Amino acid sequence: MIDFSLNALDQSAITSTSDAAQAVSETVDLAIYLDALGFRRFWLAEHHNTSAFAGAAPEVLIAHIAARTSQIHVGSGGIMLPHYSPLKVAEQFRMLETLAPGRIDLGIGRAPGGDAKTAAALQSGPKAWPVEVFPQQVEILLQFLEDAMGLSGDDGGFAIDHPYQGIHAQPRGPSRVPVWMLGSGGDGAVHAAQFGLPYVYAHFINPDNLEQAVDVYRRHFKPSRFLQQPKIVLATSVLAAATSEEAAYYARPRNIWAARLMQNKAGVFPSLQEAQDWQMTGNDAAYFEMMSQRGFTGTPELVMQQLDDLVRQHGLDEVFLLTLIPDLQARKTSYKLLADQAGLSAKAQAAE
Repeated sequence: MIDFSLNALDQSAITSTSDAAQAVSETVDLAIYLDALGFRRFWLAEHHNTSAFAGAAPEVLIAHIAARTSQIHVGSGGIMLPHYSPLKVAEQFRMLETLAPGRIDLGIGRAPGGDAKTAAALQSGPKAWPVEVFPQQVEILLQFLEDAMGLSGDDGGFAIDHPYQGIHAQPRGPSRVPVWMLGSGGDGAVHAAQFGLPYVYAHFINPDNLEQAVDVYRRHFKPSRFLQQPKIVLATSVLAAATSEEAAYYARPRNIWAARLMQNKAGVFPSLQEAQDWQMTGNDAAYFEMMSQRGFTGTPELVMQQLDDLVRQHGLDEVFLLTLIPDLQARKTSYKLLADQAGLSAKAQAAE
């Protein structure tokens, strides 16, 4: 058995043989399945104006999935805060916490989740929340969430003379919405450390900067009302199958899509058959090989051993698995193989 929590991150990927509605439906189906398997968390990504992913409104999908599951924590991976009012985000997640007490996670990030033109369209006014004020947004969000719990002054929330004193995020109540900071480089690590928040490192975006990001986070971490000790979580690309050959077969569409993304040619994910028929150019082959080396692909024994080694090496607390396969049943099988290898069913029985 492993000694770290096993979670899942989903992006509602659209394939050449599906559409956005099917992608969202499969995300919901997968969440229900992973709830039964014993996964601890299921988080939903935020992307805008892309043909590859249908997950544009994680806060809506969280409510839908939380109502259809019973144990798994459902959250955002993440809410791209520069697009939004901190009060509105606080109210959304206070409502989610009210509907599913103790099962809602609020992961926040600074990335736009789309191109610059789309980011401008999402804002309520010209440069309403420039990226430079992200730390202030985070602080206001945390203050609104604490104020909704009834905290004030030195205990949390707003100072007596704060201009937002008296403005409350509804629904109010004593429970806390846990906040997590996402990042794939130094800035996210610094922000997480300064606010004393758990840090979720997007290894699937930038696998080469993990050691530096973890070091920055640990060195600058300040204990807070939210967290007394550093907490580091890894989000990484993972795919398991019964044999290494089968795993490579299922990974091929993901690697092709990522290789084309690196060349600004990404669209929807190719089907399994299209991936097998795909003819590589010289550039394609180089990027394909690079993408193949990212994340963890192979038999469940190999994948879980590699994850365990990485967790021990960097002192990680939890792992989010991102599995992109243009076939829902194969995706479920990958998660099931890893759940069995991790001993999730045995852990669930021991906890009963």
